Amino acid sequence: MKLSARNQLKGKIVAIEKGAVNAIVKIDIGGSNIISATISLESINELKLEVGKEAYAIIKATSVMVGVE
Repeated sequence: MKLSARNQLKGKIVAIEKGAVNAIVKIDIGGSNIISATISLESINELKLEVGKEAYAIIKATSVMVGVE
């Protein structure tokens, strides 16, 4: 797989929370860090995503927001 996105984080799927149209996929990238992504149910099926499977969180954005407490 070749992509222009440079932020590719490999991890393991730890949860898939399905809704009516979309699902939230949670990927453990190590060090107790979990990345969540909302994708379509169609994509879940096409990619054959399931808990325990390795996957990449690929981040491509024109801006990044930062917050503090």
